[in-house]
Amino acid sequence: MGTLLGDLSMVKKLTSMWKERLSEWSGGSGSLREAAPHEYEEAASMAVFRIVGMTCSACAGSVERAIKRLPGIHEAAVDALNNRAQILFYPCFVNEEKIRETIEDIGFEASLIENERAKQACRIRINGMTCTSCSSTVERALESVNGVERAHVALAIEEAEIHYDPSLVSSEKLLEAIENAGFEAILISTRMGEDVSKISLKIDGEFTDESITIIKRSLEAIHGVQNVEINHGTDKISVLYNPDVTGPRNFIRVIESTVFGNNGHIKATIFAEGGVGRDSQNQGEIKQYYKSFLWSLVFTAPVFLTAMVFMYIPGVKNMLMFKVVNMLNVGEIIRWVLATPVQFFIGWRFYIGSYKALRRGSANMDVLVALGTNAAYFYSLYTVLRAATSPDFMGVDFFETSAMLISFIILGKYLEVLARGKTSEAIAKLMNLAPETAILLNLDNEGRVTGEEEIDGRLIQKNDVIKIIPGAKVASDGYVIWGQSHVNESMITGEARPVAKRKGDTVIGGTLNENGVLHVKVTRVGSESALAQIVGLVESAQLAKAPVQKLADQISKFFVPLVIFASLSTWLAWFLAGKLHWYPESWIPSSMVSFELALQFGISVMVIACPCALGLATPTAVMVGTGVGASQGVLIKGGLALERAHKVTCIAFDKTGTLTMGKPVVVKTKILNSMAIGDFYEIVAATEVVNSEHPLAKAIVEYAKIFKEDQENPAWPEARDFVSITGNGVKATVRGIKVMVGNKKLMCDHGVSIPDDAEELLAEAEEMAQTGILVSINGELVGFVAVSDPLKPIAREAISILKSMNIVSIMVTGDNWGTANSIAREVGIDSVFAEAKPDQKAEKVKELQAMGHVVAMVGDGINDSPALVAADVGMAIGAGTDIAIEAADIVLMKSNLEDVITAIDLSRKTFSRIRLNYVWALGYNLMGIPIAAGVLFPYTRFRLPPWIAGAAMAASSVSVVCCSLLLKNYKRPKMLDNLEICEIQVERV
Repeated sequence: MGTLLGDLSMVKKLTSMWKERLSEWSGGSGSLREAAPHEYEEAASMAVFRIVGMTCSACAGSVERAIKRLPGIHEAAVDALNNRAQILFYPCFVNEEKIRETIEDIGFEASLIENERAKQACRIRINGMTCTSCSSTVERALESVNGVERAHVALAIEEAEIHYDPSLVSSEKLLEAIENAGFEAILISTRMGEDVSKISLKIDGEFTDESITIIKRSLEAIHGVQNVEINHGTDKISVLYNPDVTGPRNFIRVIESTVFGNNGHIKATIFAEGGVGRDSQNQGEIKQYYKSFLWSLVFTAPVFLTAMVFMYIPGVKNMLMFKVVNMLNVGEIIRWVLATPVQFFIGWRFYIGSYKALRRGSANMDVLVALGTNAAYFYSLYTVLRAATSPDFMGVDFFETSAMLISFIILGKYLEVLARGKTSEAIAKLMNLAPETAILLNLDNEGRVTGEEEIDGRLIQKNDVIKIIPGAKVASDGYVIWGQSHVNESMITGEARPVAKRKGDTVIGGTLNENGVLHVKVTRVGSESALAQIVGLVESAQLAKAPVQKLADQISKFFVPLVIFASLSTWLAWFLAGKLHWYPESWIPSSMVSFELALQFGISVMVIACPCALGLATPTAVMVGTGVGASQGVLIKGGLALERAHKVTCIAFDKTGTLTMGKPVVVKTKILNSMAIGDFYEIVAATEVVNSEHPLAKAIVEYAKIFKEDQENPAWPEARDFVSITGNGVKATVRGIKVMVGNKKLMCDHGVSIPDDAEELLAEAEEMAQTGILVSINGELVGFVAVSDPLKPIAREAISILKSMNIVSIMVTGDNWGTANSIAREVGIDSVFAEAKPDQKAEKVKELQAMGHVVAMVGDGINDSPALVAADVGMAIGAGTDIAIEAADIVLMKSNLEDVITAIDLSRKTFSRIRLNYVWALGYNLMGIPIAAGVLFPYTRFRLPPWIAGAAMAASSVSVVCCSLLLKNYKRPKMLDNLEICEIQVERV
């Protein structure tokens, strides 16, 4: 359910419309018309109430209708899941107390929530993070800002998502906090709320400050615009607006219709956020590292050759050993000259990173690299100066160590960024699904097409009618108003087979129209569209941290200082051992002294122990896993959901819409008196139409249309005093007679006698897994209706496969015991919990958790939401309600039970890969550090030179990312491919 408008400035734009309503109430009298507009503007107010006692959407609907009947109510939205109501009203007609009394009059408890603030969220790209220590530092810096509710920083994608109170802190302050921590910050997007959109426009032409002010005022005057921001000194205008009311095409029309003297027209287009996108940023980073590596190779290759190769070639060796000054030779000068630009120009990034890290009181990978390379370089510089000033100094330089170390680390970062870019390919593919252009149809008052034009796809607005030709992508979400075709929705839902579309069917933006022409009326645009929500969901999932990642975060806090300590300890131990002659001099290579040998061991330890791979182990696997899930129609909301899903031992299934198709149909009717069937269904439909959100009610109303002449828009008698009795049925007064429609318990509770033939009909329905519904008029039972909801095609097979995976399946349903047991027998479920209200479903989940189970709940309705939240993992069927999807941890887009198995199997495979990543990351360190420290040297004379240690450190990060990338080859369990989809047939009596 959408939330109410969060910004009260919207009220000022609605004043003119409101005054028209006031004049209608006043019967056209002039008193209200003549009132000053500001009286109503100042009176507008918003109230938020907490409501206790709502159990389903019918309750929420009753509350909403009661509130809207009050005078002075502009809008009201009731959320049954969160037990809240938001009301926009005018106190000159109604106050909070009157609203509260109205809610309580219809049977619910209500209390006013004071100081309700709208929260905002923004995403920020962060440049300069090198390891998990950096991401933890940024996270702490953001969370310390007053007004920040929570912050998630993802090293793998170098982004942060921050939820904050806009009344206490702004996005500019958040950017400032990140930059003060030593990193570059770029604002990607700000999310204002479900009912607010933001767009940036670029203006071209000759304009002045005065003309910009006129444009600003013109835009602010548009109905639905909440705020207009002008970026002074630029050609950018940002507009905050309600997409239900207006859109970007209107803004461009207003701007371009504004003429300023002789300057002519101003041209407006949608502002291109060049360079800010993740893909362009990643490509820029790849090019930067590639260029740096090539330059480092140009200088490092000769350094390596003069130190390691040419010294063994007669003739060339003599030339390199030629003394220039005292003991300083040509080879040392060449290595010094070539290594210096690598150390101070190409390696400058490590100095900058080290300075920023140390300034904020922490240490990261840059600190380790800077310390290691500087130790090698400046010791080598010392040997050069000593050789130039001493006639008998015999020293060895390590210029090749520092140059090769920097080159290998830059190569490793290049390969890492290259691989990391592939982990987010799923998002890039999803974002590219939206077509760049759309065909907009112009219609006359009678709905006839009068013309068409091709427009930018970003200019589509709600209620537009667009034309989708064969082979083209659907430009936006909507429903078909003309034509028929087949649409391939596999790119969104993962469903391979094309779906037939005809008048009234919904279509999803980004899907492919295959063979027919469709006219589609747009219902959702921008951030509201299914594609945008899926992209947002996957992005949020990649930003969210899995609990297992906390291990890496905790290790990183202490790892770098410990590495520095271990490095210094290694150098000191070998240096003292050499000075005190604790090992034979024959151990020391002929070209070195004991100090140089100790220095190499110390540098190797410092470099090989960098924790980069540790920080990438979890997020890269989660990124690939969630991306693969999205491509298969399984939307996983982050690492926490993945981690919990792989531990699931018990799954609780709802029945209607989950195990069954969720589209009940009337299969049998029995009139128990002489009433005509048309009259019978007219009264029953009139009673149930108020409750038409319920699947059983919808089935009865649809069936009743058969007995009406106008089956498209039938007129039903008015139902008064409607009451929904959760889990039992409904009652109302229709044409002066009291009608009850519901189960046996409802009739018994109200003293309605149930004859034997009705009991037999109920028993027969239960045996056939049908729902038996009784109808009484004025306290007498008059009819019986049997409703059948067919099982989903592979329900039995899915439950069988789950058993083979050692997962217990149970059924938790609000339906009667007989129907529930019959369905359970058909699918192979042994444990059933029937006639359960929403809170009882949640209690059952908690009971299973108390028994030691890790519980997943699979459901599709509002009444499943409490259980979805209570479960360790909530799985919502994609065709279910928005509230159920919002409450769930995993959304199954195809509404297929086989995707429950896919979700659990994918989570198990992903966490298996995370464990393997930790083996790679920790294995490099646990094995590499002792070897680098010289543990094997006394026995094998094997030592790890610093440049090889640097290569090993770079290889660890690359191997972890590549290990995660192997998840892209994930295939769902083979047993699912062998399932046969049978045709469902429903027989009506």
